[in-house]
Amino acid sequence: MKQFLSQTDRGVLFMLLSALISALNGAVAKLLGDDLSALEIVFFRNLIGVLIILAMLRHTPPTLPGGKLHLLLLRGFFGFSAMILFFYTITVIPLGEAITLNKTSPLFVSVLAFFLMKEHLNRYALAALLIGFAGVLFISKPTGMLMGYEHFLGLLGGFFAASAYATIKTIRHVYDTRVIVLSFMGVGTLVPLLLFALAPFVSAPDALAFLFPAFFWPTSPKVWGLIAFMALISTLSQWLLTKAYSFSKAGIIGAVSYTNIPFAVGFGIMLGDGFPDAAVWLGIAMIIAAGLLVKKG
Repeated sequence: MKQFLSQTDRGVLFMLLSALISALNGAVAKLLGDDLSALEIVFFRNLIGVLIILAMLRHTPPTLPGGKLHLLLLRGFFGFSAMILFFYTITVIPLGEAITLNKTSPLFVSVLAFFLMKEHLNRYALAALLIGFAGVLFISKPTGMLMGYEHFLGLLGGFFAASAYATIKTIRHVYDTRVIVLSFMGVGTLVPLLLFALAPFVSAPDALAFLFPAFFWPTSPKVWGLIAFMALISTLSQWLLTKAYSFSKAGIIGAVSYTNIPFAVGFGIMLGDGFPDAAVWLGIAMIIAAGLLVKKG
C-alpha cells in the first residue's frame, strides 16, 4: 500500500515546521540578549534541552547500534559553533540580517552534499536553490549590509550549521535521532561551562571576548520563562530538522529551510519591526516558488 506521504514529502513537512519554530527561537533569543550574554543563552538553552532528551531516552531507549562516536561528537562541535555564532550575531546586529546570514547554510549544505556525499541535484532542485538565494538577497538588501566582522561571524555560523547538517546524513542509520540531538546539546552545555571557568583567567581580544563572558545566574522570572520556552522549542526544532535531513536529500531540505526568512519577517512584525516593503515581499514570493520547485525534485 502506497504511503500517504512520500519520504521527500515528509522531509519537506518536517523542515517547514522546524523553520517556523527556529524563527520563533530567534525572536526569543533577541529578547533574551537584553539580559544575558550569547554564551549564557547557549548554555541555558542546551542544559534544559539535555534534560528533555535524557527524559525521552529513559522512557524509550534507543535501538540503533551506534559505532561512529567521532562523527557524533563532530556533529556536536559543529552544532555548538554554529549556535554561538548565530546567537552572538543576533545580539549585535539586526535580527533580519543575522537570520539571513545564517540561512546561507543551505548553500553550503548543497556544496558539501555534492562534493562529500556525491548527491545529485536535478534541475528543479538546482533552480530552487538559485531562486531561494535570490529571494534572500531581495529580503536582506545586501547593498546596505556591509560585511563587517560581526557579519563575517554570521556567515561562518552558516558554514558550521551546514557542516553539522551534513554529518547527520552519515550517522542517521547508526544513531537514534534523539541521540544525535543530544550530542549537539551535550557539547553545547559542556563547552560553555569550560569557557565560563576560563573567563577569569583569559584576557581575550575584543574580537573573541564574546566567548569568555562573566557568568551571572538569572534572577528574573521573566528571563527564566523565556529560557525555558526557548529550550523547549529549540529541542523540538532540532528534532524536526534532524528528521527532515534523515528523510530527504540534503540539497532539497536545504532549499526548503529558506522559509525561515518569511517566518522571521512575520515574528519581526509582531515584535515591532516595520512592515516589509515591495522588495521583501518579492523575496518571500521567490522563496515560496523555490519551495514549490522542490516538490518536483
